[in-house]
Amino acid sequence: MTFNGTWKVDRSENYEKFMEVMGINMVKRKLASHDNLKITLEQTGDKFHVKEVSTFRTVEIDFTLGVNFEYSLADGTELSGSWLMEGDMLKGTFTRKDNGKVLTTTRKIIGDELVQSYSYEGCEAKRIFKRG
Repeated sequence: MTFNGTWKVDRSENYEKFMEVMGINMVKRKLASHDNLKITLEQTGDKFHVKEVSTFRTVEIDFTLGVNFEYSLADGTELSGSWLMEGDMLKGTFTRKDNGKVLTTTRKIIGDELVQSYSYEGCEAKRIFKRG
């Protein structure tokens, strides 16, 4: 599948501002902007296994497209939501448990990069990953 592989963060766009809008404190924002995140994606049909390894934590997630699941961000923010496939793009819609606001995330392969985009409260950000 297109997303299968290990992806290492290469650069970010507006990520620190996005984290600020999400309510993440300055110290955690500074640390997270240098987290050396590596994502391993394995897709089998409509099932995904995701392993996220960063400076701060390692977490493994299994999900099925269209099926709600629980997830915690690195700062402890609790979310509930699901991923869908829209054409060649993965789109995740997650609701924060603390305030009911929605975080939308997309993953798309553009050229040889995985572009992960975020949208929250009108703030947009991207993290761009390269295979490796």
